[in-house]
Amino acid sequence: MTNPISPNGPGLRGAVDLSALVQRQQEQAGPASGDGIVFETDDAAFGSTLELSRTVPVVVALWASWSEQSRTLVESLERLVRARDGRMVLATADADRSPQLVQAFQAQAIPTVVAVIAGQPVPLFAGVQPDDVIDQVLDQLLELGAQHGVSGRVESGDAGADGDAQEPVEEPLPPLHQEAYDAIERGDFEAAASAYRTAMAQDPRDSLAVAGLAQANLLGRLAGKTLDSIRNAAAAAPSDLDAQLDVADLDLSGGHVDDAFDRLLTLFPTLDADGKNRVRERLIELFEVVGTEEPRVIAARRRLTNLLY
Repeated sequence: MTNPISPNGPGLRGAVDLSALVQRQQEQAGPASGDGIVFETDDAAFGSTLELSRTVPVVVALWASWSEQSRTLVESLERLVRARDGRMVLATADADRSPQLVQAFQAQAIPTVVAVIAGQPVPLFAGVQPDDVIDQVLDQLLELGAQHGVSGRVESGDAGADGDAQEPVEEPLPPLHQEAYDAIERGDFEAAASAYRTAMAQDPRDSLAVAGLAQANLLGRLAGKTLDSIRNAAAAAPSDLDAQLDVADLDLSGGHVDDAFDRLLTLFPTLDADGKNRVRERLIELFEVVGTEEPRVIAARRRLTNLLY
């Protein structure tokens, strides 16, 4: 079944790659082969694919050599992505050689097609789809990318001897957003938060700065912590609010949005007034990270409202 995206639907906010959180080690290799528009990727090479998603929307096709449907779909995607003249790219990943990608994108079938914009995943569809449906989805993806400042272009060309495709032509970020991004790159999350706060002071309507601040705060809270330490602490102390807030941050950073929201909303009625206020504030911040118009956020906000009143 198709799941055409809406430009106002998925929450892609700010310029932070949440998949890189919590000391997840990943080799930053280039695409295995291909040109600037269509190339192969895998678990090891996906770091560079995520970086590219800050410049243009990246369509990711999870396929398998044993699946005839996979080959048919990849052929259609290649033709339709190339028709966009470098405004998006196609990364193909062999599911059998990329188990981490299959898990990260929660693929339930092969082939599965997802997208990544500014480091954030966008579910698209599973199975072979007619060209006109794929065309519609890709057009919506370009609109969504433009709304979130991902509207660059890459040049088509054969990969060089070292396997690297040509560098994309990047659209510059606003100065304060670039300052925040640079601070995040060097691990200075407080400086990033400060830059976003300044951007918000200059333009209170800068929704990307609001979301960027929420994401910088999330990164700062998770810095120096590991997956195991967070989950073990939460399991050992189910009534420890700090531990549960940490694991909710972790769930959301890994793309488990529903799990993060459900954990905090289930905990909410058991807390005293101060604890409820802390959970409410954290949820509001996480809503910004995901995107306030995202359906899962709307459902969680409605549930929070019912608990409050």
